Amino acid sequence: MTYSTADLIEILARERQACLRGDRLDLLTPPTGHPVFDRFFQTEGLQKYAAFAGFRSRVQDYQQQHQISGLVWQQFRTEGVFLLFPEVHPDLLALENDRQQLQAALPSVLAFWEQVSRGLDCFLAVDRRRAFEPIQPEAIALIVSRSEWATLRQEPRSGGQEWILQLSWGDPAEAHTWRQWPASGSEYLHAVPSGQTPIA
Repeated sequence: MTYSTADLIEILARERQACLRGDRLDLLTPPTGHPVFDRFFQTEGLQKYAAFAGFRSRVQDYQQQHQISGLVWQQFRTEGVFLLFPEVHPDLLALENDRQQLQAALPSVLAFWEQVSRGLDCFLAVDRRRAFEPIQPEAIALIVSRSEWATLRQEPRSGGQEWILQLSWGDPAEAHTWRQWPASGSEYLHAVPSGQTPIA
């Protein structure tokens, strides 16, 4: 029997809880040797993290060996508009076929974004998502032109919703980090009710 994507996600969730409880420890993980870091992070916490990271790596090896998709599907329905789109589960890898599905969904995600962001103020997250700058449609179009896929999030706010569009390119496993910039990366656009600023 080969496990499905849903099976792998459930297995990973159970293992994460076991590691957090301290049922699983990587006893070979030593303190970092950095005095400031070791003062705030106990060795047991590092051992819990290492135990889960090792388990997740083995699950991802299994996923690749058996070509099990790393995608999960998200959906939104608002103002009579419906969107169903794929995104990579944070603990799984994107296979080549997954990347093709992500790319195929880009137009529908962008069309939905255009609908829900109409009349809202748009901001670009800068400084590694620690600050926000207003952005105009022409600049958004430039970011869209180099993007390979997109995901969307919704955050409730007083007086409306905040919509967050992640536009990404390159390796999906690296796109949300800054390790492989500029070969892989993401830009984050926030649409908020007029006169407000992003909080997400």
